[in-house]
Amino acid sequence: MKKVIVTGANGQLGRAINLQYAGSQEYELVNTDVEELDITSIDKVMEFVRGVKPYAIINCAAYTAVDACEQEEDLAFRINAVGPRNLSIAATETGAKMMHVSTDYVFDGNGTRPYRETDPTGPQGAYGRTKLAGENFVKEFGSRHYIIRTAWLYGDGRNFVKTMLRLSETHDKIRVVMDQVGSPTSAGELAKAIAYLLPTENYGLFHGTCEGDCSWAQFTEEIFRLAGKNTVVEAITSEEYGAAAKRPAYSILENYMFKMTTDFMFADWHDAIAEYMCKH
Repeated sequence: MKKVIVTGANGQLGRAINLQYAGSQEYELVNTDVEELDITSIDKVMEFVRGVKPYAIINCAAYTAVDACEQEEDLAFRINAVGPRNLSIAATETGAKMMHVSTDYVFDGNGTRPYRETDPTGPQGAYGRTKLAGENFVKEFGSRHYIIRTAWLYGDGRNFVKTMLRLSETHDKIRVVMDQVGSPTSAGELAKAIAYLLPTENYGLFHGTCEGDCSWAQFTEEIFRLAGKNTVVEAITSEEYGAAAKRPAYSILENYMFKMTTDFMFADWHDAIAEYMCKH
């Protein structure tokens, strides 16, 4: 059995990866979260990875609280940048593949067409800056690495979908921003993409989101439609919402390298959310 270390295993993507590999005769997952492995410590990472001798490391660990990152950028940097650096150093030393998950926040969000992997980055906040630094460390220290940027991820755990459904229980009307557009992406679809790439030598940077796009308000309307809710969605601007950290207005990623180098296709976001709602 090929051992695969999964960091951040208790998060939405970590859980989806465990479902993806459930019953596998080829791979054995070694699940870790912050209690089992402090990825910000190079010594602890080296000791752990040398002990496991994995085929691959899948890094799902991240500090994703976008607003909190603005106040705690050093902590975010340790988790989002130093952590992937440490894992990549350990992967290279032990001959393991390194799979790292990144974000649309590495872009400035002012685009007018879907971002490709070759487009220049320009993060607007602490979360994006620390995640981009993590990408750069993986490129620098991971000899056999994959980086997949995703966006608007939802899965088994705390997420936008569950928040909207919870609010609909007590509200007749919910205010949701309509001037941020992106591609809602199921953690299950991303886990399939990771499992597709991992056995290959097709290394490098990929964008990985569900096909199609919408605003947060439109996404909420679809969630309520599927759930049979009568809650009204009131579309508002980001300025009216007033979050602490600036969000990218335009977060649509094109899965260009998947299309150019593989025959893997992500599901359309409508189909993915419908499947998710059936299961949850």
